[in-house]
Amino acid sequence: MSIEGKAKEAAGFVKEELNEHGNSLEAKQKAQEGRDLRNEGRIGDGKDPKLTEPGTGHDEK
Repeated sequence: MSIEGKAKEAAGFVKEELNEHGNSLEAKQKAQEGRDLRNEGRIGDGKDPKLTEPGTGHDEK
């Protein structure tokens, strides 16, 4: 795992968590940006992107 990939995944996770429960369009967009950043970091480290709904506890596959 690269440090850059870990940093992107962590930053994306934080951004998503901070905004996923907001009802405004801006909050939803920021949450999606966080998901995209998190998945970009995962792909950069050779992992599959997370495609399940956040907070569901589903496996990553």
